[in-house]
Amino acid sequence: MPSIVDRNEQRYVGYRATVAFDGMAEVAHRIAAIIGALAERGLQPACAPFLRYRVLGTDMQTVTVEAGVPVAEPIDLGADYFNAALPAGKYAQATHHGSPDGLFAATADLLAWGEKEEVRWDRTVEADGEHWAARLEIYRTNPQVEPDPANWDTDLCFRLAD
Repeated sequence: MPSIVDRNEQRYVGYRATVAFDGMAEVAHRIAAIIGALAERGLQPACAPFLRYRVLGTDMQTVTVEAGVPVAEPIDLGADYFNAALPAGKYAQATHHGSPDGLFAATADLLAWGEKEEVRWDRTVEADGEHWAARLEIYRTNPQVEPDPANWDTDLCFRLAD
């Protein structure tokens, strides 16, 4: 069952791309690259990595998405990466247990719950699609520790409008 949670601002190092939905793996693999680059500098992620959906294209064929790894302080990892912060505020949160294949249905369930509860998402609709302030998939399970996707936990956290 979804709940409303307060989240603090969270710094992260990210990688952003606009891809077709079938190109999401390309962006998701950047999480491991960022974690590896941090490890080379003797640093650990400050929290669980995530994907941040920025723009869902009007044709639902493209998405602008960020792979993000929380950090304690900004760090320069090169031209492909940037430092940013997730905004503080109230978020609707639901946890999906199982393979990432189930995230589409879990997202639909969270959006339906939000409609039923009459929550206002922090998003705008523009000519090129839906722009979200913070629509997150937070990967709580480390696949190196738990290789079976059936045992993975992913939090869906969508920021509410102020």
